[in-house]
Amino acid sequence: MAKISQILSILSFIISASMLGGAYFGYKYITSPQLKNRVMNEVLANVQQMMPKMLDNQIPKQTGGSIPLPMK
Repeated sequence: MAKISQILSILSFIISASMLGGAYFGYKYITSPQLKNRVMNEVLANVQQMMPKMLDNQIPKQTGGSIPLPMK
């Protein structure tokens, strides 16, 4: 029974240490400048692909006259 208890405590330590290590390296990855740059480049690439289509749909071909301002 003592042997089983020792094995379970060693396994528990290994699991806890791996969770702690995974959380540490995950935090370092999420807060790294490389991830920020990669995500920003991907977002900008997607926005650049969408911009010509959006501009064609939204910008009118011809505009009207200006709105007259009331004079006091």
